Parts: sequence; C-alpha cells; structure tokens
Amino acid sequence: MKTKLTRIEAREKIDSFFKSDNFKQEGVKKIKRLAMKFNIKLGSYRKLFCKKCLNFLEGKIRVNKNYKSVECVKCGYLNNFMINFPQRN
Repeated sequence: MKTKLTRIEAREKIDSFFKSDNFKQEGVKKIKRLAMKFNIKLGSYRKLFCKKCLNFLEGKIRVNKNYKSVECVKCGYLNNFMINFPQRN
C-alpha cells in the first residue's frame, strides 16, 4: 500500500530535489507533477530548468529592457524570464 504525502512533505521533497546540483529530465518531470498535484508554486526553481526539454538550463544569456533570455544548449529553446525592478519615486 502506498503512503500518501501531505502538502508539507511534498514541499520538502521539492526543496531537497532542487538543492542537489545534478538533476535530470525524468526527475524534473516527477517534481513538476508533484507540485501540480498539491498546487505548489515552483517560483524561482522554474529558472533552473528549460521549459521545453526540462534539462538543467545553461547557454547564451541576453538581457533586454524587461526580460532575461536564456537559450538552452540542448534543444535551442529561448527561455524568457521577466526582470522585476524596484519602482522609483
């Protein structure tokens, strides 16, 4: 019989997965599914893997006015992340 995870245990499992430096595509797929099941937002962890191939994100980095673009080495997909600047008064 399978043991059921609670939301807190799922969050701890997600945190421990991303703290390890080497993670693979299959592991990221399982963690994303776990986060969706318990409605847990990945937040800054989303910037660690490619949105298309789910491998560790590394490659060319470009910074525009409001976006940071990272081109994946493995699949060539362009991952865009919004840069939040503090407002000036």
